[in-house]
Amino acid sequence: MTGIARLKAVVLDCPDPQALAAFYAELTGAPIVEVEDDWVDLADDGAGVRLSFQLAPDYQAPTWPDPTRPQQFHLDLDVPADGVDAAEEKLLALGATKPETQPGGQWRVYLDPVGHPFCLCWD
Repeated sequence: MTGIARLKAVVLDCPDPQALAAFYAELTGAPIVEVEDDWVDLADDGAGVRLSFQLAPDYQAPTWPDPTRPQQFHLDLDVPADGVDAAEEKLLALGATKPETQPGGQWRVYLDPVGHPFCLCWD
C-alpha cells in the first residue's frame, strides 16, 4: 500500500438500513453479512470494500439534478451493454426510480428507494 489508508467501506445514510441493504443486495448480488439496529453491511467486493448502510433518523434525500440538496456522491455499477433494459426493468420493480433528466452516454441514472443516485454503466 502506498497511500495513508485503505478504503474499507462506502456508507450510505438512510432512514431504514435493513430495507436499503436488501435493495442493494438484490441489485449487486452481494449478501448481507452484518445486521445491527443502526447498521447493515453487504459482503465485500472481493477487494475488501463493503457497501454499508447507517441509520440517519433525520435523513433528507438528495434532490438530483436540483442542486438544493446535491447528490454528494453516487455509485457506478457495470452491466452488460445488451442487458441494460432488462436491468432497468428489475431495478424499477425493486423500488428504484428513473429521473426524467438523463445525461446520455453509456450510463443511466436511477434513484434508490430513499433517493441516493446511482448509475448503470456499460461499454
